[in-house]
Amino acid sequence: MSESPFLSVYGHVTIDQIISLKEFPAINESVDVVSKKTSLGGTGTNIAVSAARLGVPTAICAFVGGDFPPEFMSEMESSGLDLRDFRKVPHMETSQALVFNNSSLEQKVVFHQGPQGCAGSLGVRLTDMARLSRHAHFCTGEPAYYISIMREVAGPGREISVDPSQEVYKMWSRESLEAALSLSDALFCNEYEAKVIERLLGISDVMEVDKRLVVRTEGARGSTAKIDGEIARIPAIRGDGFMDATGAGDAYRAGFYAGLYNGYSERDSLAIASAASSFVVEKVGALAGAPTWEAALKRARELL
Repeated sequence: MSESPFLSVYGHVTIDQIISLKEFPAINESVDVVSKKTSLGGTGTNIAVSAARLGVPTAICAFVGGDFPPEFMSEMESSGLDLRDFRKVPHMETSQALVFNNSSLEQKVVFHQGPQGCAGSLGVRLTDMARLSRHAHFCTGEPAYYISIMREVAGPGREISVDPSQEVYKMWSRESLEAALSLSDALFCNEYEAKVIERLLGISDVMEVDKRLVVRTEGARGSTAKIDGEIARIPAIRGDGFMDATGAGDAYRAGFYAGLYNGYSERDSLAIASAASSFVVEKVGALAGAPTWEAALKRARELL
């Protein structure tokens, strides 16, 4: 692939096992599995593959282990994803997520970091695609490594987004978050992550973060954004039923970049983001319901 990517995504490429239970077991108890599905996942994968399927020229900048399944490699290739900064680390195992959902659709996750969680020790700088991209999106992975990459790829004509996702709870400190924000143009989070960010930074509302774009997703209530100092509220868009919330926030981010790539304003791109996420919850698995650009745009029309 010789085309320069519009978007480069840094984040985990993961083997997901999505397990449905009637109820979570108590300590030292066991329960039977109602259903179980193994699929390609990871925050980096979900954003990047969904964006590629929406027609955005997208590169994934990530490490996997030598055990990465060939069928998942084929799935990534068939999505049109740019894999020039995708590397296998033969002596390590790919990251894995065990995702447990109960009958109330509450969720618990057990996660193995794999090489993305210790990228700084691997001696490989994944910067080539980001240097060519209009947007570089940093989500799950080792904060120190990402901050060092941001310093290398920052420059005129390139927008950098910080999106620590669920790892803000355990891998980010005030110092690392401030360092990443100082090098970025945008911050993405959900409402739960926002509370951690507020605590780390000593602020009362994540919208106080001094960035041109701040986006907070809020589940069924939609999302709130600060765009050039103005607050915008974007309603959630209803899909055709609800099966699984895994990957909805990732599809939202992909939809946002798809809107920008197709010339829409940031406000309208957030509406397209809301539409893209509404498809994902209709099926089990973060990528099973990833929409096409035409489908996402059609569902977003009411908000544009």
